[in-house]
Amino acid sequence: MNALEHQLEYVFADELPASGEVKEVAPGVRWLRMPLPFALDHINLWLLRDEIDGVEGWTVIDCGIASDEIRANWERVFDTALDGLPVLRVIVTHCHPDHLGLADWVCRGGEKKRWNARLWMSLGEYAMGRVMAAGDGSNAGGERAARHFAAHGMTDEASLEALRKRDSYYPTLVPSIPPAFRRIRDGERLRIGAREWEVVAGYGHSPEHSALYCAADKLLISGDMVLPRISTNVSVFAIEPEGNPLALYLESLARYESMPADVLALPSHGKPFRGVQTRIAQLREHHRARLAEVRDACAEKPRSAADIVPIMFRRKLDVHQMTFALGEALAHLNMLWLDGVLVRRAGDDGVVRFSPA
Repeated sequence: MNALEHQLEYVFADELPASGEVKEVAPGVRWLRMPLPFALDHINLWLLRDEIDGVEGWTVIDCGIASDEIRANWERVFDTALDGLPVLRVIVTHCHPDHLGLADWVCRGGEKKRWNARLWMSLGEYAMGRVMAAGDGSNAGGERAARHFAAHGMTDEASLEALRKRDSYYPTLVPSIPPAFRRIRDGERLRIGAREWEVVAGYGHSPEHSALYCAADKLLISGDMVLPRISTNVSVFAIEPEGNPLALYLESLARYESMPADVLALPSHGKPFRGVQTRIAQLREHHRARLAEVRDACAEKPRSAADIVPIMFRRKLDVHQMTFALGEALAHLNMLWLDGVLVRRAGDDGVVRFSPA
C-alpha cells in the first residue's frame, strides 16, 4: 500500500459506485466498479459516450473477469445505465484477465445478444491474450510456470503442485476472445464522442498496455500503469525468462510525467485522483529502494528470486500472490543483472542465484 497517499488528491473522496451502478466523473464519462475474488478485490471500468457512423452509444473500457456476479452486474448496467443506447465498441487496455475476461461477452451484448461491437486492443495485448487463452504461456500456472519458478528457488513441492494444477487459470477467467479485433497503436488519436483521446503505450506490466489521454479535458484512463494505492506488478515469467520488464516500466512512466499537474487519472484499481507526477515520483523511489535492497542482499551471499521475496514482501502470501511476488523479485534481479551490477549462475541444485559482478 502507498504510505504517501495523503500527497494525492482523491477528487470524489470515498464515493464509490455500487456494483451494477455507475457514477459520472466527467460529462459523458461514467465509472463502474466490479468485484474481483482476489486480494485486489475490485476493478474500475469506464463508459464513454460515443457516436460511430451516426449511431449514438457507448464505448466500454475494460470488462472484468468471467464470473456470474460480474455478468449480472453488467446486465444491470446494460438495462439501466446506458440511456437505452448500445455499446458501439470495447477497448481493452491489456490482456490480463480482469481486463479482457468478459470482453467477448460484452462485445456480443451480454446474455440478450443486444449488439455486435468490435474489440479494440493493441496487437501485443491481443496476441498475448490469445496465446494464454489457448493454455500456453500462462503466467499463473501450468507445468512451464512451475519449472520456471522452481529454477528460481521455489522448492516447496506443495506450492509447485498447486501451480501445475492451475493450468486452466487464464482460460477459466477469459473463456473466449473475439476472433477479430481492431488494432490501436501508440500515439494514435481516437475520436470517442466529442473527445479526442491519444493512445499512450506502456510496457513492463504487460506487452503493450494502452492508456488513453484526453489533453483537452485533462483526463487520463491510466489502466494499470499508474495506480494510486499499490505499485503496478512488474514480473518476469516463463514466457520471457531473460526479460527486463522493470526497465521498460520505468521508461514508460516518463510518458505521463509531462502531463499537466491537474490531470484527472482514472485508474483500474483504487480511486480517481490528481497528482500523477507525485505518484510517479513515489513509484520511482519505491523501485529505487527495492533495487538497493536486492543489491545489498545479493552482496551478503548469492540469492535466488525466492530468497528475495521475503525481503521485498514482508507478509504471508498465498500461491496466487507468490507467483507475482516471485516474478517481481526476479524483475528486480534481472534489471541489476542486465545492467551489469549482478551476475547469475545456476547451482548444482539447478537454482539460479545472483551475486555481485
